[in-house]
Amino acid sequence: LQHYFIQLNLRKVVAMSSADDDAQKRKMISLSGLPEIESAKEVISDFNRHLHFTCGKDRNVATNKDFYFALSNTIMDKLVGKWIRTQQGYAKQNVKRVYYLSLEFMMGRTLSNTMINLMLEGACDEALYQLGLDIEDIASEEPDAGLGNGGLGRLAACFLDSLATLGYPAYGYGIRYEYGLFKQAIVNCNQIERPDCWLTHGNPWEKARPEYTIPIKMYGRTMTINGKVHWIDTKTVVAIPYDSPIPGYDTNTVNTMRLWSAKSSKDFDLSYFNHGNYIDAVLDRNVAENISRVLYPNDNFFEGKELRLKQEYFMVAATLVDIMRRYKAGIPNANVLSKSELYKEFPNKVAIQLNDTHPSLAIPELMRVLVDEEELSWDEAWKICKGTFAYTNHTILPEALERWPVTMLEYVLPRHLEIIYLINYYHLEAVRAHFPDNHDKCRQMSIVEEEGRGNEDFLIENLHSPLVNTIENFNPSTDNCM
Repeated sequence: LQHYFIQLNLRKVVAMSSADDDAQKRKMISLSGLPEIESAKEVISDFNRHLHFTCGKDRNVATNKDFYFALSNTIMDKLVGKWIRTQQGYAKQNVKRVYYLSLEFMMGRTLSNTMINLMLEGACDEALYQLGLDIEDIASEEPDAGLGNGGLGRLAACFLDSLATLGYPAYGYGIRYEYGLFKQAIVNCNQIERPDCWLTHGNPWEKARPEYTIPIKMYGRTMTINGKVHWIDTKTVVAIPYDSPIPGYDTNTVNTMRLWSAKSSKDFDLSYFNHGNYIDAVLDRNVAENISRVLYPNDNFFEGKELRLKQEYFMVAATLVDIMRRYKAGIPNANVLSKSELYKEFPNKVAIQLNDTHPSLAIPELMRVLVDEEELSWDEAWKICKGTFAYTNHTILPEALERWPVTMLEYVLPRHLEIIYLINYYHLEAVRAHFPDNHDKCRQMSIVEEEGRGNEDFLIENLHSPLVNTIENFNPSTDNCM
């Protein structure tokens, strides 16, 4: 590391001393390392190939943005083989997988990080030097995907990097926001927030996987027929996955980050269009795509809170379908097994980590799938949930924990509200068993807040608490600490 920083400082000194002489700058000796000549030649060959055939440009008309895409695709070529072999190894060994669910991922710029992790920085620097290009100028062309708000998103990104470096079979799941947090500009000494459209020029590091598109249901109502609950009259949004490779440092492991993009199940209504109603012709599409449009919509009004709730459910619902598909693929004769036999190994093959409260709807969603669709008993499903989910708490400040009005949940996710009520019932039964006649304790630990605020008669909060505060965790001797 010390040797690297000495080289970096030397490069900066030389660059500063000859900044005004471009010809002299291009004659500088590369100080990022001494790669093998063959590796630099290979990078040059692949770089020129992608510049010509992927970007459709030559050196006379290409911009730094074109050079960035050519270099990124060159690195991607080196990455994809390891990526495929890693996933093949996981499938062949049927390993237990870690699934990290987060509404934020602050991955930073991928090009520089990938070159370092693949130990290709020296070869790429040498190759671009021979072509008369500056690697730092090219790397600066990459937009920084602001798919996070700060520490929580950066922690998620660091976890993915570490899991790959340590060789853990892991997947990151989130939302592919069309716009990041925001771009900052200073106008008349005031900060101005502008849209951060990081996908304007495309993203060379992602691969669309439309074959794994998943329909997501929302709204509607529930109906019980012959003792079985059905969720009917729903509206459907389509979740399309985009995969990005996450390479470990100096290792052959390349894990996957899968981000979901929302699309309408009805892309265009021709009948509206033909009658001159051009706005309604694309209304369904716009409403659906708003789910993955922007990170953290303003939730100071009902529509903003509703969109935030839809974002969180959209991500966890699509992710759980994907996880269960992958789990079933690793079970021999899955089609002939009873549901109890099929899912008995689920906690031994699947670990789901919830990054703060945002993905906590994954708990009632997995219960809904196991009970309503897979027809397991409540006790079987709850045992699977307790063995599968884990939770990362980022704060205990009440104002930072999410709280949802019951009326909103009933409107957007009616079946999930019923499941949450039932989870809360059993949760409070366990609390009463350990704290008899302590009504304050029940009130404090209830998922449903009955006091309300203003017009919100009931609120849902701390949805993760029944998993964290299971019966084994209750200790009457630490009553004041609960």
